[in-house]
Amino acid sequence: MESVKISASEVNNLRKITGAGMMDCKQALVEANGDTEKAIEILRKKGQKVAAKRSDRDAAEGQVIAKTTANGDRAVMIVLNCETDFVAKNEAFGAVAQAILDIAVQHNPADLDALRALPFGNGMSITEKLTEEIGKIGEKIDLSAYETVTGASTVAYNHPGNKLAAIVAFNERISDEAGRDVAMQVAAMAPVAVNPSEIPADLIEKEREIARDLAIQEGKPADMADKIAEGRINKWYKEAALLEQQFIKDNKLSVAQYLKSVNSGLTATAFRRIQLG
Repeated sequence: MESVKISASEVNNLRKITGAGMMDCKQALVEANGDTEKAIEILRKKGQKVAAKRSDRDAAEGQVIAKTTANGDRAVMIVLNCETDFVAKNEAFGAVAQAILDIAVQHNPADLDALRALPFGNGMSITEKLTEEIGKIGEKIDLSAYETVTGASTVAYNHPGNKLAAIVAFNERISDEAGRDVAMQVAAMAPVAVNPSEIPADLIEKEREIARDLAIQEGKPADMADKIAEGRINKWYKEAALLEQQFIKDNKLSVAQYLKSVNSGLTATAFRRIQLG
């Protein structure tokens, strides 16, 4: 039995604040004896219970989105995951993802945990906001990645569908068109490092072993297999290192050569790329 009379306007107000369903809002207000703040807390606690129930679920869908600061010296990328593509395409889910990205751009947190702890609004941290969203949507939601690059100029590329994004930093100012071309290169060709010298040694050794084993399987003697492996590694560098890759808009040029054609001293200094699925 209701201990206090709850008006329709109170229910609507709570719904506007939280986005929760009408019946959930009414029940929370009844439980809170009409106290809106207590009702909000009750709805959050409901979300926490839902979050706990769904903590073992696979949140492999979601959105990957990126953005640069107003002056272009820093680019930021985040991943907000959910369980289904239906939710990932929901306008409200996208709005939350964009709001978190804007917060990351504004505050430049040190890492993912620091980003999660930042205020989202309405007295909630980002973590608390996501818990609230879990309660409303009924799916596991997770802020799983936060990446940033800095430079004299940075570019962010969001692939249509928000399942793939890339951010790239440069040592000099770069035009929007040229920067976007290189960011699209990163998105399309998935390099592992800017230069061959930055490729992790264990990854190079793994590729070398694969190349050597393949040569031996082809019937080459061990000493020749080593030489063949080194040749294949050098070829692999042109696939793995961004500046060594063939430029997607003109395969007669490497990315490094393309950048030098834009400006003789121009080069890429860092990038990040994330793709869902």
